[in-house]
Amino acid sequence: MLEQMTAGLNFQSNALLLRSQRQQVIASNIANADTPGFVARDFDFAAALKDAAGLQDPSGLRSAPDRTHAQHLRLGSTDPRSPDMAYTVQTQPSQDGNSVDLDRERANFVDNSIRYESTLRFINSHVKTMLSAITGQ
Repeated sequence: MLEQMTAGLNFQSNALLLRSQRQQVIASNIANADTPGFVARDFDFAAALKDAAGLQDPSGLRSAPDRTHAQHLRLGSTDPRSPDMAYTVQTQPSQDGNSVDLDRERANFVDNSIRYESTLRFINSHVKTMLSAITGQ
């Protein structure tokens, strides 16, 4: 019974953590917009959320390659709440090799901020509903 009540909160808490991490990545991209040679980074939020929720990708493309030797380094992270980072596609070539598109990054920042806030509101609403059910109001 308790698992059913907290399952939604677990999913939302993973989403909140990933939104926070994405906000940091986007902020880093914006901060380095004038850094020569800086390559913008991001991650696939939907795929990272599926990994954190324990859902499997039917295509099998997201599975990590097997190590052939014990001393080989593992690619990526084993923590499902730590997404695989990727380089963003450069849309506006620049002389200094910087791949940050400020318009796109600002739009991503605002979109992610709004989604972060809505996730917080959902968690708050869910907790209030559970509290009122427990107290019998």
